[in-house]
Amino acid sequence: MRGLDDLDARLPPAHAVTEPASAPSFRMTDRLRPDVAAGGGLLRDETGAARPHYWGHRERLRTRFLEGGHAPMPEYELLELLLFNAIPKIDVKPLAKRLLATFGDLNGVIAASEHRILQVEGADRWVYLQLRLVDAFAQRMAQAKVLRREVLSSWDALIAYCRTCMAHREIEQFRVLFLDRKNMVIADEALGSGTVGHVPVYPREVAKRALELNASAVILVHNHPSGDPTPSREDVTMTARVAAACEAIDVTVHDHIVVGKDSEVSFRATGLL
Repeated sequence: MRGLDDLDARLPPAHAVTEPASAPSFRMTDRLRPDVAAGGGLLRDETGAARPHYWGHRERLRTRFLEGGHAPMPEYELLELLLFNAIPKIDVKPLAKRLLATFGDLNGVIAASEHRILQVEGADRWVYLQLRLVDAFAQRMAQAKVLRREVLSSWDALIAYCRTCMAHREIEQFRVLFLDRKNMVIADEALGSGTVGHVPVYPREVAKRALELNASAVILVHNHPSGDPTPSREDVTMTARVAAACEAIDVTVHDHIVVGKDSEVSFRATGLL
């Protein structure tokens, strides 16, 4: 009886309005409401049973891809297929469209930094992991067409590789392709990363690495995140310094390629080298 009296004393009066002592640390949402991520609400089948509108969507999309290929599919659906591996069960179409709206196209999404990806609502580190995997596969496949091949006979493949690696990066990157006496590409290395408008380049490091690889020539490559591949005055000065350092050890600088979003500029072709 004393226990019941104690419990009765703890209960609020019948007319009192109460609220939690502390706010919950999470917010419950109904994923089937049109104004939240999944959207679209419920669908009812012929028996009247209700189900989320996106049930079966993943399997239908996979089947379309396997049977018809990627060509007829819009970019957001290809991105959906990728996001299936990162986010289970829920509708990922809104996230795919948000990523494309933020970064412009698939190239921009794949090349985006972790910091910027995580700023998009619904994206997490697993989404970023899937994007990095796709980027790694693309670079490895493009690189395979360049390494151990003679440069002049695979120049188009080399340019395509440079575009894949660098065209849509958000910061400048400096790469060097090292060639042997037969102009075969023996190594491809990133020797510097910088900011949106600058990358530090050390001519001594380029020459040192050429000696370590026993290279006879090099091709310099860097990108302009602004999208405009026009070489700057600093680019011209840096190229001259690298060429002088390499000349001292009998290594030739064949070219310096500046990669933009839609095109590239060759120092050799434009008479700058």
